[in-house]
Amino acid sequence: MYKQNFLCKDCRCQFLAPRQLPAGGRKEAITRAVARELVRGSGIRNIRTIFALVFGTIYKGINALRYDHKPKKEHYGTLEIDEFWTSVGKKGRKVWLIYAYDRRTGDIVVHIWKRRNARTAEKLRRLIRLGVSYDAVATDDRDSFAKVFGSGRHLRGKQYTKGIESNKCRLRHRNRRFFRKICCFSKRLRWHWKVFEAVVFYINFNRFPLPAYIL
Repeated sequence: MYKQNFLCKDCRCQFLAPRQLPAGGRKEAITRAVARELVRGSGIRNIRTIFALVFGTIYKGINALRYDHKPKKEHYGTLEIDEFWTSVGKKGRKVWLIYAYDRRTGDIVVHIWKRRNARTAEKLRRLIRLGVSYDAVATDDRDSFAKVFGSGRHLRGKQYTKGIESNKCRLRHRNRRFFRKICCFSKRLRWHWKVFEAVVFYINFNRFPLPAYIL
C-alpha cells in the first residue's frame, strides 16, 4: 500500500497521516489528536470532519483519556469559590459546576458537579480539606456559601472573586460547549464531564491528557 509522506513546516521532519499508521500507532495518534482538539475548543463534529473519523472512534478516544487532578500545591492562600453553569441535552437544561480556584497559580483546585445548594457547598468543602489546606475562602453573597464557609476566615463579596470570574471567561473561550448563548452544547452528560476534565487538566498542567495505555 502506497503511503504519502508529509513535511512539517516548523521542524522540517517527515511524518505520516494518522490514517496511514499501523493499528497501534494510529490508535495512539488519533487519541492524542482528539485530546488536542478538545481542549482547544473543537467539537465532536469538527473533529470528525478534520480527521475523517467516525463518531465511534472519536468517542473511544475520549473515553480512553485518564486524568490525575491532584492539586500541585499542599497549601494555598485564598481560594475563590463560585458556580459555573452550562447546558446539556437542550438549552433549557442547566448543569451546575461548583469549584475552587487559586488566582495566583491559575489552578482549578477542586470541582464538583451537583445542584446549586448548601449540600453541594458542604461536599466541596470536604473535598478541599481532603486535598489541601488554605488561609481563607472568598465567595460571593450567596447564603449557602456563608452557611458552609462562615466558620473560618470567609471573604464575602464580588470584590473578592474577580479572579474566578475571569477564569469563567477563560473556560468559555477554551471550549465552545461551555458558552451560554450558542447552538453548540453537549448532548450527553457523560461526554460533557469528560471534555471538562480534559480542559481542567490542560489548564492546570499545561499539557494534553493521555490515554490510559500510554501512561
